[in-house]
Amino acid sequence: MCGITGIIDCKNHLNSERQKEVLVKMTDTLLHRGPDSSGYEIIPVPTKQTIGLGHRRLAIIDLSPLGHQPMFNYDKNLTITFNGEIYNYAEIKKELIELCSAYPFKSNSDTEVILAAYEYWGIDCLHRFIGMFAFTLLDNRKNKIFLVRDRAGVKPLYYYHENGLFLFSSELKSFHAHPEFQKHKTIDTNSVATFLQYGYILSPHTIFQNTYKLRQGCYIEYDLNTNAFSENEYWNVFKQYQQPILDISEQEIIKETTTLLKSACEYRMVADVPVGVFLSGGYDSSLVTAILQNERTEKINTFSIGFHEDQFNEAKYAKKIAEYLGTNHEEYYCSIDDALSIIPTLADYYDEPFGDSSAVPTILVSRIAREHVTVALSADAGDELFGGYPKYLNAITYWQKINKLNGFSKKTLLWALSNINPQNIPYYKNKFNFSTRYYKLKYLVQSNSLADSMRYFSQVVTNDEYKNGILSQKNIPTQENFFNFSDFGGDEINNMLAMDYATYMVDDILVKVDRATMSVSLEGREPLLDHRLIEWLGQISGVEKFKNNTLKYILREIQHTLIPKKLMNRPKMGFSIPLEKWLKSDLKDFVDTHINRTELEHHGIFNTEDVLDLKKQFYNGFQVNVNKIWNILTFQMWYQRWMK
Repeated sequence: MCGITGIIDCKNHLNSERQKEVLVKMTDTLLHRGPDSSGYEIIPVPTKQTIGLGHRRLAIIDLSPLGHQPMFNYDKNLTITFNGEIYNYAEIKKELIELCSAYPFKSNSDTEVILAAYEYWGIDCLHRFIGMFAFTLLDNRKNKIFLVRDRAGVKPLYYYHENGLFLFSSELKSFHAHPEFQKHKTIDTNSVATFLQYGYILSPHTIFQNTYKLRQGCYIEYDLNTNAFSENEYWNVFKQYQQPILDISEQEIIKETTTLLKSACEYRMVADVPVGVFLSGGYDSSLVTAILQNERTEKINTFSIGFHEDQFNEAKYAKKIAEYLGTNHEEYYCSIDDALSIIPTLADYYDEPFGDSSAVPTILVSRIAREHVTVALSADAGDELFGGYPKYLNAITYWQKINKLNGFSKKTLLWALSNINPQNIPYYKNKFNFSTRYYKLKYLVQSNSLADSMRYFSQVVTNDEYKNGILSQKNIPTQENFFNFSDFGGDEINNMLAMDYATYMVDDILVKVDRATMSVSLEGREPLLDHRLIEWLGQISGVEKFKNNTLKYILREIQHTLIPKKLMNRPKMGFSIPLEKWLKSDLKDFVDTHINRTELEHHGIFNTEDVLDLKKQFYNGFQVNVNKIWNILTFQMWYQRWMK
């Protein structure tokens, strides 16, 4: 696990000495991602650009200096900076040696295997990799640079392009070290609207104009001869769900799924450093832990976070699972003091606005784990793969009810809703709560598919609500149709899962885990995001995944062969914190420091009166969704850190 960054300067904005100085500074902002070593190279190219590649290394495989990056191939025509792991690198290396026995491998690193695989297969080598990766590969023979992100988007890669300058990095914070970015950085107000709506910013957008996330399953091909570049897709989750549904028995489904799960988990144990597992006590993490412990005589390390507030505390369940499986278990109970120490630093770790409050315990459990291991497995994506969110069943129910309305009734209801301005209605108790319900109902009625229904049903608020309320700019274009789900055919239930896989999972869950683990130089690995699993499960009917109206039916059936059902049979809790209680007590002064008239009017992005009214209602006990307050707070924290 590492941090990568780089510069393609077509106009030589800086002299050669200054270019190297800025490259070093950009790279070293990623020290937390790679404390073990660093590399900075200004690389000569036949074309006229200045090319700089930087790398911070967290040594996981081949701990020797032979794994140093940027890494060159044997004739120095290929150069790579790589973040991530190729879990099947040993098999690929063996195949390459058989195909080309003369290839001069010098190390035991997976980085060198990528170089060799590219040299033999070209960019099609991506299809052979099982892993998580973001890398940049300079090909001096073709005068091209490739920027690549893995299929699921586990590893991040950002890029900025403006006025002949192309920057890229594992994290946005690197760009602030470049004077041209500092000079021109501008907030994208459309992204602010999206952040307030979802609590994260949808790929490929970021909080800044001219700055983007490379989408999951894509690579950029940059032509140094023309300075033109294109984004190319080599894998798409929706296409995995367009495969014909298999006509096989439940037993066959469970058998093959179990085989793939075991393979995925074992691959994630490949390391030359200690490895552990985050264990919440829920189905997903318990399954990963059970698979790994059942294959071993030595105890694996497991880690969990608890809360003193019982309704948020999963640690007691995790402890029972750990005792049953016989793991070496560590638990820590998160207090308000822990929260007070972490929350003010969130904008340092999450360098664009990020509203998932479970980042707090994720950072904390990462700190606990790092005291014992360098790699920790996380069981994220179980809900997206197997169907674990209650909103899926809710969406199916609501979609069925809406579809029972005849065409005339739907048109009449939609006409009535379209002619109501929720801003002009004398709301009962809370205008923001009423507004949220109004917009959700409106969008549900006009949904064209079950996937659209689920999307609107699960939103905290709608884009329209913010455009008509909290945001000061009224005519902000919407990003709601970035994915037009009605265009996808096939199994509608599967498309619901694919939608979360392509949006919420990659832009919220994976961002949360990557930044939290990397904040303490801990490598996080995601066995349930092995692409072979999604390619297999894409061929299984959505109905089978919700059999008997049971969330995660397939996963549960596998789980119950490994852990007694009585230990797992409890309501789903999720990974959340007592946010409302904290914001109304110990964190109240902190909220007031950031959400006040002076701070709001400094940037003018929000309607100051509406935000202050929302905060007042929140503290006076009205029904205000706490995530609205939290999203505004985290934006204010971010603005203070990176813009003010």
